[in-house]
Amino acid sequence: MPETTRTILKEHLDKLTVHLQQENPDLVDAVRSFRSLDSIAHKLGLLERHESYAAQVTWWPLIAVLGTFSSGKSTFINRLLGQRLQSTGNQAVDDKFTVICYGRDATPHVLPALALDSDPRFPFYNISREIDEVTHGEGDRLDSYLQLKTCNSEQVRGKIIIDSPGFDADAQRTETLRITNYIIDLSDLVLVFFDARHPEPGAMRDTLDYLVEGTLKRPDFNKFMHILNQIDNAAREDNPEEVFAAWQRALAQKGLTAGRFYRIYDPDAAMPIPDEGMRRRFESKRDADVNEITSRIQRLEVDRSYRVAGMLEQTAATIRDTLVPRIREANRVWKRRVLRTDAVLLVVALALLLGISIALGWWQGLSFTPPWLAFAQSSPAVFWGVAAAVVVVAGFLLHRWARRWGARKIVAQIERDPTLGEHAPRVANAFMRNVRSWRPIFIERPVGWGGGSRRKLDRILAEADRVIQRLNDKYTNPSGDADQRALQASAATPPPPEPPRPAEPGQPAEPARAAGTAPPADATRPPGATHTAETAHALDTADPGDSAHGAETDRRTGPAVESSEAAAAK
Repeated sequence: MPETTRTILKEHLDKLTVHLQQENPDLVDAVRSFRSLDSIAHKLGLLERHESYAAQVTWWPLIAVLGTFSSGKSTFINRLLGQRLQSTGNQAVDDKFTVICYGRDATPHVLPALALDSDPRFPFYNISREIDEVTHGEGDRLDSYLQLKTCNSEQVRGKIIIDSPGFDADAQRTETLRITNYIIDLSDLVLVFFDARHPEPGAMRDTLDYLVEGTLKRPDFNKFMHILNQIDNAAREDNPEEVFAAWQRALAQKGLTAGRFYRIYDPDAAMPIPDEGMRRRFESKRDADVNEITSRIQRLEVDRSYRVAGMLEQTAATIRDTLVPRIREANRVWKRRVLRTDAVLLVVALALLLGISIALGWWQGLSFTPPWLAFAQSSPAVFWGVAAAVVVVAGFLLHRWARRWGARKIVAQIERDPTLGEHAPRVANAFMRNVRSWRPIFIERPVGWGGGSRRKLDRILAEADRVIQRLNDKYTNPSGDADQRALQASAATPPPPEPPRPAEPGQPAEPARAAGTAPPADATRPPGATHTAETAHALDTADPGDSAHGAETDRRTGPAVESSEAAAAK
């Protein structure tokens, strides 16, 4: 099975490279760098042979839609797609995660979770294993958590949208929360919906804790957009602004003091607003916020490119600066623990042998007189050979037990290390490759790590920087058109006047004239003088980057001018 998975993964990366060459050539080098990163991680033991960091990256922009029950998530998605794909209603209508992607057929198709779990192009590749780690056996019930829908809307071409079931943190199952966290980590944009029809946000304390407070400390917090949906219902209140203020206070209590939340509603399902002035105000606010949300969605293509390059750089830097040093430190601690355990076992073994010999009466005072002493004296080679073999076997077994016992203790420490986070299981797996019985305990350098691996990581980091620089060149221009304007100004500025030439013997001095102007018709000039003036004019109007070429031109023409002048003087 792993070998089959490796083949499928290789084919996927090959197809991905071909696709990116047509769609986004800037990321082709990133795929090659991910493959190089995989080879390092395989040697270290951070990845299994059938795994790839490239498969953990969503190469298409991913939009996650989270929110409470009946907060208008599906209605918003239908309006975004321009067709009714998701079921809507005031009660919970869908209890599973729906992955929406582009399909060629005009008729939408609903596919089972297996389509997501077995295809590395989708973000839920091998998600059944993740769920099994939480609850054994739940991975076989994947259809109760996920489904795939296709849609031929142009709004979803080149993107993936995930509609989540209604969220209620205090009643949510552990498996569902695990999938939710997985989606949040992979998403480029997370739309968090709340229902304005429930103006008591304090009753949703657990949900706010999870969807707001739990996201504030994330380094990618700017990808979250908090949306107060169905605000048309607030128009029926005596003081609509108080509804917004109540939500604002609730979010502020959870730490969301910066930024704002967006206020929208679906005009087709909206309640009539009889007050004309209030209706216009609500529509204006809705249109402005909807336009901002859709504009953010349209910018995801650019965000995706930077995210992939950033993921490559972050993963390589994490391996070099965090995971490898942690494995090295674990090897060092394990070595000390094994040596101490060996010493303790040796002392205990000697004490135990001494106690047994005393109990058996093998000591006469300070004289050691065991019953096999005569045999040892008569056949010393055989006796000491057997004794040495017994000591070696016993020592090996005790040392092997010490290694395993020490390794289990270190693995437990690694798995409890909060600084490693999601990397802890992979670091523990990599560490176990360093404690195999054939490897000496005095080698602290991790298996698979050396100068070559470090240099390869440095090249990957440099390539990630080059990808980001190419993206900057494509989307930014910090200097504006300053360089072009400078070149135009340089070309428009007249060159300075040439200094007067020294008079030849028997000739009057030549007055100063502008560079490039023709000499007087009656002036007597040496044959090489005209060539020198043309060269000077070419250097004055050339690009500064060509100055070295101009200097070389002067060096080449100088001897010719000097020879011509000398010939004229003669």
